[in-house]
Amino acid sequence: MQYVAPIGIGVLYALLMSLVHEPHRRRLNAVMVAGAGAAYLSGGGLGGWEFAFTALLAYVAFRGLESWTFIGVGWLLHTVWDVVHHLKGNPIIPFAHTSSLGCAICDPVIALWCLRGGPSLIALVRGRRRGPGRGPERSRATMTP
Repeated sequence: MQYVAPIGIGVLYALLMSLVHEPHRRRLNAVMVAGAGAAYLSGGGLGGWEFAFTALLAYVAFRGLESWTFIGVGWLLHTVWDVVHHLKGNPIIPFAHTSSLGCAICDPVIALWCLRGGPSLIALVRGRRRGPGRGPERSRATMTP
């Protein structure tokens, strides 16, 4: 469960973010990456490197305001930072020893979604249920009078 739950959390994150319409979804995710960059500041255990990483992710998040690719890269950078913390630093949640490992499993799921352009998972599911040629997405050229 320790390895499966973080994957579910990543999918749930993408699903909940799908409720936010573009371009607000991209901008909100850029803010989330910036926040993730500062997650270890209050006790991460890596000294001044915590500030350097926070500055790096702040820059990546700023670029992410206009680019899903930068947001995805930000989540991948955070994944690396999670692994470093799992091995050498303090966990992201002080009372949960493997929380950084869980975060390192969750973050790439979010990164993959972002690198695909942060599509609405809700719209994808609705489109598949309707099937091809059904629903409002049909073009006028395919409709018969």
